[in-house]
Amino acid sequence: MKVKPGFKLRPLGNEFILVGEGVEQINFNKMITMNESAAYLWQQVMDGTDFDAERLAELLTQEYEVSHEQALQDAQTTIQSWLDAEIIQ
Repeated sequence: MKVKPGFKLRPLGNEFILVGEGVEQINFNKMITMNESAAYLWQQVMDGTDFDAERLAELLTQEYEVSHEQALQDAQTTIQSWLDAEIIQ
């Protein structure tokens, strides 16, 4: 999978929001928010790097004190939410 181009991650309090830089990314029906760990993952793959749940789990275990099993579950949940929001392909 890869992130779709044209999005910028911006801090907003304790969370982050993802905003579209081009008109085609703008959807006023929903705002995409991310917690710190999801924002960290986004920053690691936003350059167009191919990734899957295993790669995201590896990134999580390198950055946070979490088991591989928990990181993999979190990565799968994150990927699904990104797919639902149509910000990855």
